[in-house]
Amino acid sequence: MIPPANPLISVVMPVYNALPFLDHSISSILQQTLSDFEFVILDDASTDGSLEQLRQWAARDERINLHESKQRLGLAASSNAVVAKARASLLARMDADDIAHPDRLRRQWLIMKSQPDVVVVGTLCNGIDASGREVRPRDRWRLVRRSGYIPFPHGSAMFRREVFDQIGGYDHAADAAEDQDLFSRMASYGRVLTLPDVLYSYRYHSNNATLFNGMRAVSENHSHNGDSLAAFYMLGAMRLWAGEPPMLLKPMLERKSFKWDQRSLMIFASALLGHLSPRSLKTCLRASIRVRDLIASITVKDGKPYEWRSE
Repeated sequence: MIPPANPLISVVMPVYNALPFLDHSISSILQQTLSDFEFVILDDASTDGSLEQLRQWAARDERINLHESKQRLGLAASSNAVVAKARASLLARMDADDIAHPDRLRRQWLIMKSQPDVVVVGTLCNGIDASGREVRPRDRWRLVRRSGYIPFPHGSAMFRREVFDQIGGYDHAADAAEDQDLFSRMASYGRVLTLPDVLYSYRYHSNNATLFNGMRAVSENHSHNGDSLAAFYMLGAMRLWAGEPPMLLKPMLERKSFKWDQRSLMIFASALLGHLSPRSLKTCLRASIRVRDLIASITVKDGKPYEWRSE
């Protein structure tokens, strides 16, 4: 397909060792119902054959604008670098191991077009494993609770280039949580919305960057108890939904800086159950998510975006 001269949207995707999920991710963008976009991809010095695969895709579809980094930049720097190559005023982030549902871009673009005070719009997601099987259902409870954490996955976000440039893009010092940091700063310039519909599938697998970020965060000495708990939860959840034991019991017992409050005791109980029976823990969590999603559906309706505000 011939690329538009002035695209409505620039889809931006940094790639580092994304096989074997890369084809599914790229296909999900090229098959969007809204086709007026350029697809800007930066290979961040992959070593697994991703670059060769990307070159084949770029040769087949002219909307793909492929760039190659000769040295590894890392999460934040590669994200800034791929945005720098984009032309449109609206940017849609995409992660190289996830799947965008066909109507994602159109639905987000309609919101950004009609509501100029919106600076970011993300979507809720379901969770899939390495084979593409759904393992974690949608959770509309994320839109009901008050939380300092964004309720949508990084790769589902569409945001305004102007605001991204004003705040200086991704902060290299926040490489383990560059998305949370970016959208928190963007919220000072306008509204951050979330569509409750499942327009994105987040993939849990053993090579996911979130897993490595969680391992790094757990290994560091956090002075704030909530940061430590969030890191433990992220690490255990990634492993569990990927089909592996969460393996949190030992590192939690070894962490002497914990304050054993109600929240940490609940995570510890989950870690203990996950140690004894990962399948039982997964079954319990799925049931819990479905129940709270059903309760949240009383106030959260599909098709209506909801504003995120930090605590």
